[in-house]
Amino acid sequence: MRKKLLSLMPEFQLIQDPNLQEKTINVWEEAIVTGNWDISDLLEMPFTLLVEQTPVNIITHTRAVTSCSLQIADVLLEEYKDRVRINKDFLLSGALLHDVGKLFEYEKESGIFKKSAAGQLLRHPISGAAFAYKFGLPQEVLHIIACHSKEGDGARKTVEAIIVNHADFVNFETLKI
Repeated sequence: MRKKLLSLMPEFQLIQDPNLQEKTINVWEEAIVTGNWDISDLLEMPFTLLVEQTPVNIITHTRAVTSCSLQIADVLLEEYKDRVRINKDFLLSGALLHDVGKLFEYEKESGIFKKSAAGQLLRHPISGAAFAYKFGLPQEVLHIIACHSKEGDGARKTVEAIIVNHADFVNFETLKI
């Protein structure tokens, strides 16, 4: 499974801290197992249930949000130099994990993805952050996961969380049109 996951999301390898990289990959691997998914399911799983018949799967969306986040960070660092500090490892881990909770929020019934019973109770930012906590990810990464969607509205945010939040919404809103 790991080899397939890394081939689908090579961005894991951009995380410089080997411990954080390993924990980030472990969260995805265990979420797949715990959610009773196969890797092939991820290629079919819509990134959102709010856009009917979206052709974009969770892997493509996660990679797009991660790429956008990195590019935003690079522009901010280039333009603002020492006025802004960005921990790119936290940013990458948070972007890669921002929607991992959807593996608990969704279920597949008769070939159709829908909200699971767990998803009716907890949306993916909360379940994703809780699951990542189990694997010892830093609070900064948990913050990015928990605050990337509407659950984070009004919450004090790190620059990394702000970047992932906006990258996610740019991707969502663009495809919602």
